[in-house]
Amino acid sequence: MDVSQYLEIFIDETKEHLQSLNEQILVLEREPENVDTINEIFRAAHSLKGMAGTMGYKRMQRLTHDMENVFSEIRNGKMKASAKLVDVLFKGLDALEQYLDVIINSGDEGTEDNEDIVKALNDILNEGVGSAGEPAAPKASAAPAAAAAAVQVSENGVKEIKLADHEKSAVSKAFAEKLNAYMLTVYIQESCILKAARAFLVFKALEELGTIIRSEPQVQEIEDEHFDFDFTVVLITESDAEAVKKRVEDVFEIKNVCVEAIRPETVEQAEAEESSAAAPVAAQNSAAQKVTAAPAGTETAQPKTTSKPVVNRSVRVDIDKLDDLMNLVSELIIAKNGLVSINTADIEGLRESGFNEQIEYLERITTNLHQSVMKTRMVPIENVVSRFPRMIRDISKKLDKKMELYMSGEETELDRTVIDEIGDPLMHMLRNAADHGLESNQERIQAGKPEVGSIFLKAYQDGNNVVIEVRDDGKGIDVEKVKKKAVEKGTITAEQSAVMTEKEAIDLLFRPSFSTAEQISDLSGRGVGLDVVKSKIEALGGDVEAKTILGAGTTFIVRLPLTLAIIQALMVELGNEKYAIPLGSIQTIEDVLLSDIKYVQTKEVIHLRGNVIPLIRLRSVLDVPEDDFAPESLTVVIVAKGDKLAGLVVDNLIGQQEIVIKSIGKYINDNKMIGGATILGDGEVALILDANAIV
Repeated sequence: MDVSQYLEIFIDETKEHLQSLNEQILVLEREPENVDTINEIFRAAHSLKGMAGTMGYKRMQRLTHDMENVFSEIRNGKMKASAKLVDVLFKGLDALEQYLDVIINSGDEGTEDNEDIVKALNDILNEGVGSAGEPAAPKASAAPAAAAAAVQVSENGVKEIKLADHEKSAVSKAFAEKLNAYMLTVYIQESCILKAARAFLVFKALEELGTIIRSEPQVQEIEDEHFDFDFTVVLITESDAEAVKKRVEDVFEIKNVCVEAIRPETVEQAEAEESSAAAPVAAQNSAAQKVTAAPAGTETAQPKTTSKPVVNRSVRVDIDKLDDLMNLVSELIIAKNGLVSINTADIEGLRESGFNEQIEYLERITTNLHQSVMKTRMVPIENVVSRFPRMIRDISKKLDKKMELYMSGEETELDRTVIDEIGDPLMHMLRNAADHGLESNQERIQAGKPEVGSIFLKAYQDGNNVVIEVRDDGKGIDVEKVKKKAVEKGTITAEQSAVMTEKEAIDLLFRPSFSTAEQISDLSGRGVGLDVVKSKIEALGGDVEAKTILGAGTTFIVRLPLTLAIIQALMVELGNEKYAIPLGSIQTIEDVLLSDIKYVQTKEVIHLRGNVIPLIRLRSVLDVPEDDFAPESLTVVIVAKGDKLAGLVVDNLIGQQEIVIKSIGKYINDNKMIGGATILGDGEVALILDANAIV
């Protein structure tokens, strides 16, 4: 069976379980005795093991199985969560994330066995429980073991079990209806790690052939893996013995299947010889129901995926938001019917007044519909930032610096497309704060600061933007050192350095290949980081700036648009062409006389309310042909990128409009000034200008 259809669900749920394990193990490190945390970790590991086994990812399943063994011993009170154990568990989680990355890219888990982690887990387990043998021996309880000893094995290899009265009645009734009854013992390969899952696949296969009226051990014991590598079931079916045997042998990791027919005379003889001993408890219909509830798509060990799966395409939506959408769509249909009925009206005056009324109604609905759809696309930023406490913990150990991450505003929502892209920039800024920003423990004590450094990640909504701040209480940015480094690298001249403002000097940090680190480490120093942050965030229509106080710390401020799909824009004309400028970047619109234009280093500028603002003639930038008309004044749209301002010279203003952004793919991918396109009401296409890139 092809399990590729379940791959996307597997990937989403595995990400959730891995994130949960990361968070809970961090808690476990601080609170080794927290029972709730230990139980939560065990549940997540158990689920992850079952999912990997179901999909046939044996390496991932084996590693999770060994981790689960450790969690199980901690839960049973036989081990304590030591610092050494926590480090190994985190290595295990990193390995599982690598497996997941390979699965996302190829549909297969790869060939890495992570033997060092498996060995480390088993060594810790042996030390912790005082066992010299192999950990995680089959958890067969005493009751099933005793029952197995009492079972008689037939010549065919079937472990015969005595039937209870109601089971004998069921078999007798089956014979009366010309059905077959079989007792079969299934032997699972001893190398099988997830024997309970294999047992349930057998149950599922047999349920398709007939009715299981008895299993030994009972279903609950099989589910809890409290059995050896074999179990016996009694099956009533129309199929013959060979068909039953073949169906079970088709299940992966089955070593042998022994089938023996139950004959009418056998049942009669058993009834005659029935002793007063209590028969084992039957697992009738409840067993069948549990078997049927086994995860879908679990009938194979190897997924047959041939192409790269499509992932990260889903968003979990609150049911109330979907109800709102349904209501608005139903109102949309009512509005459509109203327009249709007006179109067929006989009286001209009635038609015109009704038409205007319906158009207003339609406009109101589409605005509400837009807002509702936007809400369904919004995802809490928590989805991204929840992995950072673990990262800071690892950096703290690696650098031998004491630090703590404080996060707030995780419930702030962003568009899904923005959420997917913002993770890397935030990670770079946090690593930068941990490595460059915070001083060593000794330096902090000498400076009179707390020994433990603090990093703050704060998110909040500001108008149509989401602001994310990354702040540290470290040493701040030494502006003079940055200037000196820039002169050494030839990025700027000594003359430029002398007249640079503090903000301009800090902006040098965002240049490609620029780093102030004295030596290269695996954390920093290669000059790759802040330039990636800047380019990524500007590609999302946002901007980033840094503020610093020497000796007190640095704050990086990122501004991002709430959504990238539908925006408010100012429509302008250049000759016969129409363009859209996003309202978020527009400060004011000015009418500037030609006589007010000045020149600085041969560039056109205007002086506006104390600011010198450079002019950008969009006609020349966008190669729009000039006309002979020479106006006395210019229409200038003042746009901002951070603290920088620029004046875009346009021919005419059309007005504000809500536009839907359409990607233009690879047609104009070499021109960063064009941020996309939109289709206007008359069907004409207008290009959207990226004010950030132009400035």
